[in-house]
Amino acid sequence: MPPVPDLRRLTHFIGVAESGGFTSAARRLHLSQQALSHSVQQLEKEIGVPLLVRAGRRIALTPAGQTLVDEGRPLLAAARTLAQRTRAAASAHQDSFVIGHTPAISNHDVYSLISPAITAAPDTSFTVVQLFPDRLTAGVRDGDVQLGLRRAVAPQELLAGAVIRYDSLRVAVPADHRLATRRRIGIADLAHEPIALWAAPGDSYYSDFLINACRRAGFEPQYRVSRVQGCPPEVAALTEGTVAFVTAPAGPTLDDAVMVIELDEPLLVPLQGLWQPHTSSAIRDLILR
Repeated sequence: MPPVPDLRRLTHFIGVAESGGFTSAARRLHLSQQALSHSVQQLEKEIGVPLLVRAGRRIALTPAGQTLVDEGRPLLAAARTLAQRTRAAASAHQDSFVIGHTPAISNHDVYSLISPAITAAPDTSFTVVQLFPDRLTAGVRDGDVQLGLRRAVAPQELLAGAVIRYDSLRVAVPADHRLATRRRIGIADLAHEPIALWAAPGDSYYSDFLINACRRAGFEPQYRVSRVQGCPPEVAALTEGTVAFVTAPAGPTLDDAVMVIELDEPLLVPLQGLWQPHTSSAIRDLILR
């Protein structure tokens, strides 16, 4: 069996890579440059390949070194999570599980997903927090969020993930909107309507998903990025004076101020779960089922 990298030395190596050299990395890690250089050299011996090209005080990563940085960061994060969970298991405190979700996912959707786990794990406390996509992925990577939820499928090379389920989209409009009396509409009926998004196209895979759905219906959509984040998605129909794609049930909502309308043809959007690689979780397994 090939040797496993020493986590302490891996921390030192990633510190050097992130700092761009041994001098600043030694200050950051509270080590002498000699000790830090020796640690990295020992790591290279362990793995059996050169990781750095040294040119005076400057360093450059070899292809193997870049791979180790990319794959080593989530490994160190998982090791920190393991230590935290081990200490928690030895304490008398209640176990906790943090779920993060993007603004495009309502609290109702989150609760419907985690409800079976809440019932099955009475000794666990659950915390649900809303995060923008960049903070969500950072929270999952660092271990502050045990399960991240987002709309559409975004490639996450350094995180583990899977599509948990598909949700049916509907359209929310203000109650006095010209479409509000319709029981069903087609996406093509929105050709001349501004559409609320939670991030600009190109910045969000969910926004891209919605824009592409409109294009498949034969038109280039107008859009506005919602200036109110954190409320139920159907609120955007009021605050932006637009139509909004939502997963809420059809019918009146928000004290009858908004009408949610079914689509003629089903439009299913994936709900993607993200979690820290190299980790296991019985609670996460309950949710993913």
